[in-house]
Amino acid sequence: MDAASLYKSLDEPDKADHLWRYTPWKRVHPSGDLSEIPSTAAPKLTLSCLDENVALIGISIEEGIVGAEVLPESDEVTSSFIRAAAGDSVYTLRTENNFVASAPIVLDIDTGDSPCALHLALDIGRHCEFELITQISGAAPWTGVLRSGRIGDGSILNDVVIGHTDSGTLLRVDSIAIGRDAQVKAGTVSSGSERTKADLRYKMGETGGHLNVLGSILSASDMHLDHHVEIHHDAPETFSRLDWHSACGGNSRTVGTGMLRVAKGARGADAGQLFHNLLLSEKAEADSIPELEVSEHDVVGCGHGTANGPVDDDQMFYLESRGFDTTEARDALIAAFLNSTLIEMGSDTLHHWLTEHLQDELNDLKS
Repeated sequence: MDAASLYKSLDEPDKADHLWRYTPWKRVHPSGDLSEIPSTAAPKLTLSCLDENVALIGISIEEGIVGAEVLPESDEVTSSFIRAAAGDSVYTLRTENNFVASAPIVLDIDTGDSPCALHLALDIGRHCEFELITQISGAAPWTGVLRSGRIGDGSILNDVVIGHTDSGTLLRVDSIAIGRDAQVKAGTVSSGSERTKADLRYKMGETGGHLNVLGSILSASDMHLDHHVEIHHDAPETFSRLDWHSACGGNSRTVGTGMLRVAKGARGADAGQLFHNLLLSEKAEADSIPELEVSEHDVVGCGHGTANGPVDDDQMFYLESRGFDTTEARDALIAAFLNSTLIEMGSDTLHHWLTEHLQDELNDLKS
């Protein structure tokens, strides 16, 4: 069945579903008419490197998709809708086996100013080692981005996605399989869009996979940023951590929902998740729902937690007593809070670039 037919055969998602509890599908759909699959434009894709002296040999963007199927654990509504809306806007980011890059690779996705959709497959070879920054930016009123694929056996990948559209709605879906003994850091840096709905799913289906999912989320004004993360431990001796930080100001709302599923037979699995929310105004709202489903008794550990709180008055007083004005002190504390996950996303080079980006975001939200 093609993607459009599949989507139209599905019922409207139930708000009782973990994924749709805080942001119903009707609010994410481009028109609100759930039977409609709108025509969309293709975004502009540009592949480069932070170090201009590094040649992009062994990595490429190619039109079309071979393989890279969407995981059966993924939500059919979001994945089929983006595939149908994307039409011919399908590409593969492919690396050769043993590809290594000495500096972060940057994939720019420019949405333009019309509704757009993209299906991007990740075909990461075996024993690769590199860092990938994917930036989603532009003025489109609605953007849908689906990333599917597999990280090859033994590869080491720091994969950071930045959602920074000027306004409108961003629907982002990840459906990624982690190969045997692969080590992946999956970072999300989100701000800018009026509404973001992200459905991020990872399958640990082969022995020895190691995954860190990290979030640095900044909201202000009337933004509504909703991120749902699922990690499926289906193989023995797999490891995952989910560490999610959200700073919420103005009348904004952030939502973080996490689901760790450990299947029977996934002996030696080690899984944990933690959500931290920093409330910057009385009207800001942050919701975090960490959940576990553990069907295997022989595990290293499975845990979860969440914490909410305002800016610490003692820390503000300390910084102001050292010469910071109130705004500078507040910005410093916000940056430090979000930096605790940014610093875990990759190398010193990547971290320096991300902190500069974060400062730009703070400046934009104040302007």
